[in-house]
Amino acid sequence: MFDPITLQALLTCFGLDPLDWHCVGFGTGLINTTWVLKDRNGTIKYILQKVNRQVFKQPEDIAHNLRVVGDHLAKRHPDYLFVRPVPALDGEAFVRSEEGEYYRLFPFIGGSRTLDVVHKPEQAFEAARSFARFSHLLADLDPALLRDTLPHFHDLSRRYRAFEEALDNAPAILKAGAVAEIGTLKSHAGYVSDLEALKRSPDFPLRVMHHDTKISNILFDRQDKALCVIDLDTVMPGYFISDVGDMMRTYLSPASEEAQDLDSVHVRPEYFRAIVAGYLSGMEGGLTPLERGQFLFAGRFMIYMQALRFLTDFLEGDVYYGARYPGHNLLRAKNQIRLLESFNAAEGVFRGMLEALLPVGA
Repeated sequence: MFDPITLQALLTCFGLDPLDWHCVGFGTGLINTTWVLKDRNGTIKYILQKVNRQVFKQPEDIAHNLRVVGDHLAKRHPDYLFVRPVPALDGEAFVRSEEGEYYRLFPFIGGSRTLDVVHKPEQAFEAARSFARFSHLLADLDPALLRDTLPHFHDLSRRYRAFEEALDNAPAILKAGAVAEIGTLKSHAGYVSDLEALKRSPDFPLRVMHHDTKISNILFDRQDKALCVIDLDTVMPGYFISDVGDMMRTYLSPASEEAQDLDSVHVRPEYFRAIVAGYLSGMEGGLTPLERGQFLFAGRFMIYMQALRFLTDFLEGDVYYGARYPGHNLLRAKNQIRLLESFNAAEGVFRGMLEALLPVGA
């Protein structure tokens, strides 16, 4: 919780009387720290957030991107619900504390809610359609106008090189404990060259993508209809497989990446269908023929990359994700490898769904 003096100073910078507001911790996000501001009647009116400077080195780049995207949507699609930061009294998107921390304020959307887990395919459909619509409405915005808030975030080639370097430098005892996982990830290294080949094609364009499409980054109404996308810090240039793949990685299995019971990790084909159908609906025919053929690769790419990242962190001594117990990141890697195996085993079922959703000539 805030030091009262710090909170008072922050609220004053946003033009709010500190005596009128009560600040309470909020949400389950792992990156930024979030609170809600309640008025004298106990009604939530604002979201207050501190940006994680260990992750986002240049918060000004986030502010730049939100301004560019927000201005574009306001001009071209004024009816779209885009949750802009509330400007401080000096007109800036952030208030910087004396300690160098960056804080921002968002309006709270009344009647909205977020989900931490996808409970039914209809929610996956709504989320996929919402993330797709966001990118579709920005299709005529030049991605080069945006800055990379997390450079190389979904760069699979770079992730694989980091894995190889970690493997070269890791203590023998760590490598000995992950022989099977190392071998599995090496056996799928062809995904790296597959992606590089796609990126060379003019029919696989850079787009404005969200890059963090977990279900909690959608605001739903009480009837489970998606209102809008939120948590836009990772909006930057990218490829459609990043958003689709992240949904597949986080929606398909009933178990999360933290599940220790690997038998609980498996894909649910009805959720795959919901993601693809929702995404196609939101894009309104905006995908190229080459992109439409990459829904299977999207899932493989993202699940594989996350397995690489977890195993790399294990080999490097848990320096990025941290670990709550010995072997935590190794187990996370095993979890994602199991998900990848289940995904690939379901390829025949998935292809049948894709043929129905993407008829020849569509």
